[in-house]
Amino acid sequence: MKKNTNCEDTIELYDKTPIKVDENYGTILYFIRHGESIGNAKREFLGQMDKDLSEFGYVQAERTADFLADTKFDVIYSSDLKRAYNTAVPNAKRRGMEIIPCKGLREMDAGIWEGWHIEDIIAKYPHEFIDEWRGNFGLARLPGGESTQEGAERFYNAVYDIAKNNEGKRILIAAHAAVIKGFWGKISNIAPENLAAAFDYPTNASVSVVYFDGEKLIPGTYSHDTHLLNLKKNTENEA
Repeated sequence: MKKNTNCEDTIELYDKTPIKVDENYGTILYFIRHGESIGNAKREFLGQMDKDLSEFGYVQAERTADFLADTKFDVIYSSDLKRAYNTAVPNAKRRGMEIIPCKGLREMDAGIWEGWHIEDIIAKYPHEFIDEWRGNFGLARLPGGESTQEGAERFYNAVYDIAKNNEGKRILIAAHAAVIKGFWGKISNIAPENLAAAFDYPTNASVSVVYFDGEKLIPGTYSHDTHLLNLKKNTENEA
């Protein structure tokens, strides 16, 4: 990987303060939203289209792995899409661990919009994209693809199974913005009609923490990204 020189110049100048977790829970899940993808950089709506990280996304992935270097993980899972899987790779390499790919952790199926430029979607589907996808996220449906509730339910079921099969462990999961947001709304008991305004998408390469008590998935820290502060760059934080 060719690294961005400007990013290398500032690699140590960031907040390394660990995320505070509640150790009373035996099962703790850490979610990383993938680093900037080639689709993010080009303002493409990828959905489940399998494009890799951008050069900048690889730098973000390394930074997040550095931030989590002292965190013990017992198992690492990832969406099987390249941009998520390759965000998990630096964490796995540091620990000599394997990554378990899981199709259920994929981004929402974006149907006919997959691979389209955001501006082209807005031009052809202004109501569906602006009013529904952005304005009413929790109740939106991607034309020809999943609804946000379907995607969130699929992701929730995959995460629940992972948590149940790994009770008492610390679990790292690399995934995607829209499914993490939909999942977070579900475990936070936010009504779908209120989800669009409740919180933003998790930022690229940010870390979120969820607890599992043997029955329920309980939200903790969402979209922690102070370790990425001087790497931040304007990217499209959608699908």
